[in-house]
Amino acid sequence: MGRTARQIPLPFRSRGGRRPNAGRKQTRPGRPCVPHRARPAHRAAYPVHVTLRARAGLPPLRDSGIFAEMRAAIRGANRSPAVGEAFRVVQFSVQNDHVHLVVEAADKDVLSRGLRGLAVRLARAIGRALATPGRVWGDRYHARALTTPRAVRNALVYVLLNARKHGVRLPSGVDRFSSAPWFDGFARRTAPREDASPVRSARTWLATVGWRRRGLVHPDERPRAPD
Repeated sequence: MGRTARQIPLPFRSRGGRRPNAGRKQTRPGRPCVPHRARPAHRAAYPVHVTLRARAGLPPLRDSGIFAEMRAAIRGANRSPAVGEAFRVVQFSVQNDHVHLVVEAADKDVLSRGLRGLAVRLARAIGRALATPGRVWGDRYHARALTTPRAVRNALVYVLLNARKHGVRLPSGVDRFSSAPWFDGFARRTAPREDASPVRSARTWLATVGWRRRGLVHPDERPRAPD
């Protein structure tokens, strides 16, 4: 019989394991990025709370000129023939480095296309206001389905009164850097805006009837962490 060849052990070289500062960069120091996973299925009956975070280094988005462009972009997205009635922004607020939205969409594909289009519109609006086009968002959007009346009410308080969470005083309870001036769900009536609303009327039961069964929103409420 022939001699059996002896296998010579070869050293195995790994890729070195975890390394400092490897991987995707964080939007801001200490804040984890939104994982790159497949988005879950979406039911048309559920409104969605969405957060868009700006990259570090941009001026505050709550600048009057920047906000005016962003508000016009949201109005334009709500009237885009590309998504028609299938996608709508029903509430929003702009903070210094992020944007909160409550949206409705017919299905997962419409939600994805609607939010991508909105993010592009907002980025272009911010670029126009700054006269410096370039990357605006520091991460993927974060989306959370609102599946109960309580979750929708908490999200409305969190979005419309979010400035209070960041230490901004709202003596009237209405944040002008949001859709609050057009919101009809406050327990205390506020002076109605005469100009056209940038948001669309909600159509889901949860965002029209359901959440109101938990009580109207008081302008002096403090936002709580989303549940």
